Amino acid sequence: MFLSWLTMKMADPMVDELIRKMFTEDYPDNPFIMATLTEKLTPLALIEAGMRAESGTRLQRPYGSPLVLSPWEKILLNPKQLFQLPTPSVDQVDTKTVIGPRAKKPLELDIPIMITGMSYGGSLSLQMKMALAKGAAMVGTSTNTGESAVTNEERDAAKYLIGQYNRGGWLTNPEQLKRLDAIEVQLGQGAYGGAVESVMTADKLGDHLRETWKVKEGEDATIYARMPEPPLNSPKEIIQFINDLKSQYEVPIGIKIAGSDYIEYDLEVIGQTNADFIVIDGAEGGTAAADPTLEDNLGLPTLYSLVRAVDWLKENNLRDKFSLICAGGMKTPGHFLKALAIGADAVYIGTIALVAALHCQIAKTLPQAPPTQLALYQGKMNDMLDIDEAAQSLANFLNSCIAEMKVAVQAMGKTSFKELNREDLVTVDKDLAQFMGIRYAGEARKRK
Repeated sequence: MFLSWLTMKMADPMVDELIRKMFTEDYPDNPFIMATLTEKLTPLALIEAGMRAESGTRLQRPYGSPLVLSPWEKILLNPKQLFQLPTPSVDQVDTKTVIGPRAKKPLELDIPIMITGMSYGGSLSLQMKMALAKGAAMVGTSTNTGESAVTNEERDAAKYLIGQYNRGGWLTNPEQLKRLDAIEVQLGQGAYGGAVESVMTADKLGDHLRETWKVKEGEDATIYARMPEPPLNSPKEIIQFINDLKSQYEVPIGIKIAGSDYIEYDLEVIGQTNADFIVIDGAEGGTAAADPTLEDNLGLPTLYSLVRAVDWLKENNLRDKFSLICAGGMKTPGHFLKALAIGADAVYIGTIALVAALHCQIAKTLPQAPPTQLALYQGKMNDMLDIDEAAQSLANFLNSCIAEMKVAVQAMGKTSFKELNREDLVTVDKDLAQFMGIRYAGEARKRK
């Protein structure tokens, strides 16, 4: 009590002086000018300006852009009550999905929520990669190597492992590719606005990672803007490469691209391949670190990327040829359901999966350090992660999402996630209704 009283007495004159200056001084000498500056520039711009002024180099911001331009909340799902009754039992709702049904070995998943590509080394610690793999396996879904290589630890923990044939050249040899349940050729990423060069300096590579990537001691590790192995320098070469992969492997072969306003042009190239699936990664996608300029100013929001991709595939009679996976900033069961209704076969999640996996373990780092230190490869506390606890937390999150999604589908009178379509959607935004080809909520529905 005495210390509290003493602290208040000491602070009182300082607070009195601050209040007096705020209410009496002209703006140039008024401390409240900082509030005006912060409101004008935004706290984010203010802090990043200081970081740029300090370093003089490119910033590397984790998580992706804070700008969310996909209007998921303006779209609602349509329940049915009297003219058509709800599904009798939630147990009748089928949650399974198949990626690459035309492949010799399709990827058959129990749920349409998949763990997106987050690399060991370039992004996450080996411990977190193992936790994600174990958690995904518990619920019968897949995890993804990201722009890395296949490690024994992740492969052993995963039930289904998708590997990214990446622009770093770390997952390109048959020995690794034969260990995968699907191969995803990574030609772009939403958080980067497409494909750019990225370098991890030699001093940041530990022995295990250097061995995994087959990088010599003292050498930097580089992700290139174009695929280096084999060199792909034209659409024709990309098409031939995908077709060669398809002829060599029985598992589904896919292509990942970032959403952009040229998405139809990119899909024209993909449409000429024999690929089994397409991953569309919207601008709201996460990342371990990317330039804020790339995150905030390049690319197309996830919702618009997905709608345009589905529409183009349908217009060109290619929708049945490709499975479609949507990625980029989706975080709730409602978002997942809406993406499926728009036309996705499955969704990728990243940031929200990490948040769920970390769960109460973030108490191990706070308040001394942010939770990222527990999950990232460069994290100073990543050895403190309890892998089994993180895996169970992720599995619980996914089970919770699926349970809520099943109840929503029951209310819509459907018996499978696959039955969802745009007739199950309505929007409160007229422009969005026109763009998506769904009903506007402000107009009465009339029987056809």
